[in-house]
Amino acid sequence: MTVSRRFFLKSSGLAIASFAAVPSFLQRTALAQTGGGKGKPIIIAIFQRGAADGLSMVVPFGDKNYYSLRPQIAIPQPKSSDPDAALDLDGYFGLHPALASFKPIYDAGQLAIVQAVGSPDNTRSHFDAQDYMESATPGNKGTADGWLNRYLAAKKNAKATPFRAVAFSANMPRSLMGKENAIAMTNINDFGVKAGQGNTQVAASFEALYAQNMSDALHGTGKEAFEAVKMLKQANPQKYQPTNGAQYPNSPFGQSLLQIAQLIKSDIGLEVAFADRGGWDTHANQGTGRGQLANQLRDFSQAIAALSQDLGDRMQNVVILTMTEFGRTIRQNGSGGTDHGHASCLFALGGKVKGGKVYGKWPGLDTSQLYEGRDLALTTDFRDVFAEVAARHMGAANVNAIFPGYNASAANFRGFIRG
Repeated sequence: MTVSRRFFLKSSGLAIASFAAVPSFLQRTALAQTGGGKGKPIIIAIFQRGAADGLSMVVPFGDKNYYSLRPQIAIPQPKSSDPDAALDLDGYFGLHPALASFKPIYDAGQLAIVQAVGSPDNTRSHFDAQDYMESATPGNKGTADGWLNRYLAAKKNAKATPFRAVAFSANMPRSLMGKENAIAMTNINDFGVKAGQGNTQVAASFEALYAQNMSDALHGTGKEAFEAVKMLKQANPQKYQPTNGAQYPNSPFGQSLLQIAQLIKSDIGLEVAFADRGGWDTHANQGTGRGQLANQLRDFSQAIAALSQDLGDRMQNVVILTMTEFGRTIRQNGSGGTDHGHASCLFALGGKVKGGKVYGKWPGLDTSQLYEGRDLALTTDFRDVFAEVAARHMGAANVNAIFPGYNASAANFRGFIRG
């Protein structure tokens, strides 16, 4: 029986994986055929969803108030006999022991930390705070696009491929929403033509019909979809093997970062990558050097360290930037956890990073120094950090176009990216 293309479209239940999340991608009228991207700057944005406790990640053991405010959950000082003590960074701050994978990168000068960073908006709502950070317009719920999408718009690339911006997420993250093309996928192996489990013949027939190049339903937006699939297949990232001894955790987050490495090494034009990891809302049983938070941090740091190790020399063109919507309260609560706070910390890794240093002005933990009498005060607006990466690493000429309503002045940059 001869089957028409329209039959496949209407009757087979066949779909092109991940494209439903990115309708703008299917509106592309022409597709660059050159992969490129090798040697060009890449940003990998990682969102710690749930408000990660910056005071446990980067421990201010030099501030005497830290231990009095957290008698059960404070991370022990580096010089203590406790095997789960903090890892000394500079005599005042230390890494959580579960972030041990970061220490060699910090010592090598390729990891920087910004303390007391976050949003100037005072919301304690996860949803609102994440929206404000990803849109980079704190307090404004009416912003339609995300800061990474505005970066793509501000720095046009005539040779951009469909893989210029990729998020490893079930849905398009707020950061990448907007007019510029981006792709959301959960797994490279699922990126392609799918016709239900086991129905490979349907998928093959569908591609064959496309190849006939007839000017009907599959010619046009469908063409770009198939060209993207074809480009990925030619790069053959499915057979990828990590290098330099890198071992990724066998967790969803670890596998997302492994696949980001696959795309980077495939040289198919990746400039912006996004991944996130949830589970940071530690209201109860947060733990100290071990426990709930430690388990989260271990997977988080080991995955990022593996990505850095795997990319090797390519890290000279990459900056990995982490972020979280807000921090946790200074004082522990009655459940051995911490509640929604204000400022937190973030990490930046890469060849352009002036690492081996904790950046930012430390506000102190005395009661008179706390935000609203309960939280770490903000001394660095997250937009100044994002803008520094966009300008000094990604080469954006007009950062104010990326951060509307905000003067993203170089005078406010913390200096952790080499000029």
